[in-house]
Amino acid sequence: MTWSVDLTAWRPHVRPTLRLAVPVMFARLGALLLVVVDSAMVGQVGGSELAYYGLAGAPQVPLLLVGIGLLLGVVILTAQADGRGDAGHCGAVWCVGMMHALIYGVVLVGICQFGEWFLLSTGQSSDLAEGAASVLIVLGWGLPGMLLYIATIGFLEGLHRPLPGMMAMIVGNVVNVGLNWMFIYGNGGFAAMGADGAALATAIVRWLLFVVVLVYVLARIDRHHYGINLPFNDGRELGKRLRRLGYPMALGHGLESSAFSTVVLFAGLLGSVAVSAFAIALNLVAMIFMVALGFGTAASVRVANAAARHDSRQVAAAGWVAVILALAVLSIFAVTFVAFAEFLARLFSVDPLVIAVATPTIAVAGLALIPDGLQAVLVGGLRGMADVWPATGILLVSFWLVMVPLAYWFGVDRNGGAAALMGAVAAAAVVAASLLACRFHLRSKRAELKRVRSSAVGDIQR
Repeated sequence: MTWSVDLTAWRPHVRPTLRLAVPVMFARLGALLLVVVDSAMVGQVGGSELAYYGLAGAPQVPLLLVGIGLLLGVVILTAQADGRGDAGHCGAVWCVGMMHALIYGVVLVGICQFGEWFLLSTGQSSDLAEGAASVLIVLGWGLPGMLLYIATIGFLEGLHRPLPGMMAMIVGNVVNVGLNWMFIYGNGGFAAMGADGAALATAIVRWLLFVVVLVYVLARIDRHHYGINLPFNDGRELGKRLRRLGYPMALGHGLESSAFSTVVLFAGLLGSVAVSAFAIALNLVAMIFMVALGFGTAASVRVANAAARHDSRQVAAAGWVAVILALAVLSIFAVTFVAFAEFLARLFSVDPLVIAVATPTIAVAGLALIPDGLQAVLVGGLRGMADVWPATGILLVSFWLVMVPLAYWFGVDRNGGAAALMGAVAAAAVVAASLLACRFHLRSKRAELKRVRSSAVGDIQR
């Protein structure tokens, strides 16, 4: 396998990739901040309320991530249609995506009604299960709005318009703080609702996010040019294509999130100090992972544009430019994690025992940042070529067959602690990034060979 660098093909992708990636990463980070702010404000009420809110997230987060995975095809299909000059097809993609978002969102509302039964079946106490189930029901009502927002910003990102999603998320975070202040603590004439209040605020904000981006689409997007107002006859076929792309991505999200949840459970076996330290490091990694997701989305869109034009040279260039830019940014954060591990630990805890365990765990997390982020970017590049099932298989192998066994062996069986658990995350991320890089290289090379052969056949025929 040979690797070559074509800088003349790479240079035109740098600026467009950054213009797309930066707003997307801030929008994704904003979604995470909603949860962080809710947890911080609920924590001021009492430990039990924070436990209710945190426990409610255990079933909700994987369900939401599966829904997001199902809708990621909206970005790819929109970018492909726009890339091949078929802008009038983009509106149909958006409409079909919203229908899928609404249907799955309604299903999630129904599932959330059974939260108490689920939590009791996992061995939670009746008090925790009842309190968390109440929070989960309220959060559930906001899930359709969040999925409709995801479908709409996917449409906009596919058209290289990521700023509305970022601006909506900024507005949403500001509103969320204000609503939390009223609903959690009982200000502004409202009754104090604790964790339920935070859930209500989040549910309202999720619908607000959708309304903001919907208004932007209807007011600023040329409806005729992009086919938003036109009737379309291929909705069933579009739905099949969207689901063909979405199923493996939803499965990938589910596999990855459940594997990380399993490692968190391993941390729980080591005691409260270990689980607190591991949670601190994992939250830090999750925040930086949002940066990688921005570059991953940019890779999806840029690669899909080039693939729709059957320009194999630019397919490879678009993907590797996103990888290199992400590598440069992630390296800065990695050095920061290693150099300032204790300082970062003290931002989250005042307990000397937790700080002592979290410091080396954060340092190891710094080593995990780069491969973990790069695997997300490479998955985005492969999605842009609609090469989704192999990537899902690689994630399965990396996180379930590498990370989970290593985490238990080194972290629990060998009593390596939270740092060993994070080491298993780093090892799995290296495996995933390496395999995905080889897959992307081979797929782009295969496309190049196909183009060359087609050109040669054409020359012979002429």
